[in-house]
Amino acid sequence: MKTSMTIAVLGATGMVGSRVIDEAGARGHRVIALSRKPAGENPANPNVTPVAVDANDPDAVREALAGRRRTAPCAADTASLAAADAVVLTVRTMPVDHKFLVATTRTVLDIAARLGIRVLVIGGAGALRSPDDRDLLVADNPAYVPADIRAVAAAGVAQLRACQSHADADCVYLSPPALLEPGVRTGRYRRGTDTLLVSADGRSWISTEDLAVAVIDELETPGPDHHITVVHQRA
Repeated sequence: MKTSMTIAVLGATGMVGSRVIDEAGARGHRVIALSRKPAGENPANPNVTPVAVDANDPDAVREALAGRRRTAPCAADTASLAAADAVVLTVRTMPVDHKFLVATTRTVLDIAARLGIRVLVIGGAGALRSPDDRDLLVADNPAYVPADIRAVAAAGVAQLRACQSHADADCVYLSPPALLEPGVRTGRYRRGTDTLLVSADGRSWISTEDLAVAVIDELETPGPDHHITVVHQRA
């Protein structure tokens, strides 16, 4: 178990990324918060360093993960950061951009493999197997994925395939349950692998705050599985 890490979060200002940063910072980890338009420095959490990075720019991503950042938009000099021990990829686009999502995932996996950095990809529930039919992906199951969001689910499946096909990457793909939304941090969840989980009350749900707990738990104490999922668990 690692008690202190440097964790890079790509997609830092998003709904999930921001909660991952809060959870990591609260546990005393150093965080490199990567986004196209980063928030300013937070005096309340000096362990979090915002860095402007365009996910379409592999050189900028590599510099940030290696512990370097540009001191000015066009400057050749770099300011030193700690190199990342792990990177959490939380990038999403609305409307869904299938090609961007897969390309960004491959870029991060390529760079992380060269640098020896572990990758945790927060993907989609569509990549999971249906709980009542393991041969049916959630992405293809109308009970969970209506037609109007099928493209989003399909992009998540493609993202998982990109992770699985990258032989050199140290990577885990985390699929949330069917419903992921802001809520409260309880610290209670049940962990599974490649099949959608449903709680005792029949819901496949977790708060983004508790998903962030699961993310940092996995980074601190890695499990053996390359595809995992979680669901809220009552006390």
